[in-house]
Amino acid sequence: MSDEVILLAHGEGGKRSRELVEKTIAARFANPLLAPLFDSALLGEQAGEIAFTTDGYVVTPHFFPGGDIGRLAVCGTVNDLAVCGARPVGLSCAFILEEGLPLVSLERVLDSMQAAAREAGVAIVTGDTKVVERGKGDGIFVTTSGVGVIRNGWRPRPETVRPGDRVVLTGTMGDHHLAVLIARNNLAIAADIRSDAAPLNGLLLPAVDRFGGAIRVMRDATRGGVGVTINELAHAGGVRIVLEESRLPVSQTVSAVCEILGFDPLFLANEGKALLIVDGSAANDLVSLLAGHEFGRDAAIVGEVADGPAGVLLRTRVGGLRAIDYPAGDALPRIC
Repeated sequence: MSDEVILLAHGEGGKRSRELVEKTIAARFANPLLAPLFDSALLGEQAGEIAFTTDGYVVTPHFFPGGDIGRLAVCGTVNDLAVCGARPVGLSCAFILEEGLPLVSLERVLDSMQAAAREAGVAIVTGDTKVVERGKGDGIFVTTSGVGVIRNGWRPRPETVRPGDRVVLTGTMGDHHLAVLIARNNLAIAADIRSDAAPLNGLLLPAVDRFGGAIRVMRDATRGGVGVTINELAHAGGVRIVLEESRLPVSQTVSAVCEILGFDPLFLANEGKALLIVDGSAANDLVSLLAGHEFGRDAAIVGEVADGPAGVLLRTRVGGLRAIDYPAGDALPRIC
């Protein structure tokens, strides 16, 4: 076998391992914190509360319209920090590579990760690489962790959510889910649907700076989509939330494909959208701020917190109410 594919020797800690790390991986993520290749990245003193998150990524296929496993890994971790009001300070990445993986595929993922990290304004500062035998993996798995610093002391407080608060969604639903579904199954659908994978710190942190305590809580609506995330918020705060079907943003293309396939976009995964519950008096100004950013141009007030037992209701376009509960299963496993 040639060096054009990953070999078991790349994971054995010898010369090939060193070459893979230094020439292929670290060279792409080059920055002063990573350069010493210490066992830990030394991030320096940080002023403020520390946020820490970690995620594993196993999406298949690894490449799809609008993104790939590398972009997902960086954006997902940055977004988990952002919805907690944290500025990302540094990311780690750990790779599990399968013997036989084309080196060009790894390089493509690495380049995508570096581009996403640059877009988010954060450095990848440490990591690890392991290799498993052919047939014992699925090409590449990525685990990313992130450290961030809370902005201005803000933190999510679901217990402060109360009737009269508004629910804000930063953009359209279901783009990522359908992009992966179509690519995975080679569906003969000509629709131009691309994953919405994007780092949201540049969208959300200025909102925290400006509106502070008016923002009760933020969550990124990933697996299970808006439907699952809004249920988690309702139960965390012990409140009733009423969504307005007519206000939920869905692109015409996604809506058309959902109609063909019988999907509800409310439960389709996203990788660049967030839900916010905010004081009703600040909701319109918040949406105006979000709409001025490229990742928030379709932001909308989509519901409100109402009196009643905890749970989620949807006011349909014809005026009726129906319960929105957790789905019984996952419409598409390995979505991220």
